[in-house]
Amino acid sequence: MDEVVYMVRGSTRDTCQRELDRLCAALGARPTTLPTAGTGRGWVARAVPAREAPAARRG
Repeated sequence: MDEVVYMVRGSTRDTCQRELDRLCAALGARPTTLPTAGTGRGWVARAVPAREAPAARRG
């Protein structure tokens, strides 16, 4: 499991997707789940911080 996980919740799929995209762009994160309505409390999606490429870390 990743150390940090971000969650987005929205009342519609479109809202959830839009905010997931904004979060990933702002924080350099990558989605781990697309919006889903399985929770019964709106739409939920998750993201984690993007990892640096191995070559970039060695530099």
